[in-house]
Amino acid sequence: MKMVSASKLRKAQMAILNLRPYANKLNEILHNLSGTADSMEASPLFQAREVNHVSIVVISSNRGMCGAFNSNIVKKVEAMLSEEYARQTAAGQVKLFCIGKKAKEQLAKNHEIAWSDENIIDNTEFTAIAQLGQQLMDDYIAKRTDKVVIVYNRFVNQATQALVCEDFLPIGSLNAGGEGSALQHDYIFEPDKESILVELIPKILKLQLYKALLDSVASEHGARMTAMHKATDNATEILKDLRLKYNNARQSSITNELIEIVSGAEALNN
Repeated sequence: MKMVSASKLRKAQMAILNLRPYANKLNEILHNLSGTADSMEASPLFQAREVNHVSIVVISSNRGMCGAFNSNIVKKVEAMLSEEYARQTAAGQVKLFCIGKKAKEQLAKNHEIAWSDENIIDNTEFTAIAQLGQQLMDDYIAKRTDKVVIVYNRFVNQATQALVCEDFLPIGSLNAGGEGSALQHDYIFEPDKESILVELIPKILKLQLYKALLDSVASEHGARMTAMHKATDNATEILKDLRLKYNNARQSSITNELIEIVSGAEALNN
């Protein structure tokens, strides 16, 4: 399993590392535009409002045996539902969107799942995740939700994954001050700022969601590699201990047999 994950990790790692610079640059442009009055008028996705309805996108894996990868995600979501969004949870105003089987199985025991998809994990195409991104944007524009949050594991390296709770909508809070943020720039817009915003915003948001998915997939394979490596080391230690105990027991048995033979011989001589 470690070898299989190592093979899959290389492909997933290259995918997320190649996408990050592009996604971060688009995110930087989006942040530079989000604070202007023109942006607020150009798209309702910039407009923050009182949070009564919350949508949480949970990205996990379809398979286990990857350490605390999935359990950390579930614990984080449960903590958010019982603490940060306790009022909305009590009122039944929280929607859970689950990507991956493991989080869905655990969260469904105590909460209603509004939407789920297991195939996206194994088939990480932009088209599938873009449909979810469009649905989230439509819900926000129609005021069916007031805030959208993504919970996933961000890929750091083969042995490290960072649990991330990232605001997706409204746009003003998206990765604020985080990865991809930079100083404000004065852009020249052609043909006009409003037209570009209307065209660019949905693409950037869908790409941010796609980046979160690729991060999670790479993190899963890294976590499984680490878990399987530890499992192999632990199994090797157990085999050593069992072999030592077996040899000790065998030695004790032989010693007892020799003692019995010697005692029997002395008894016959006497």
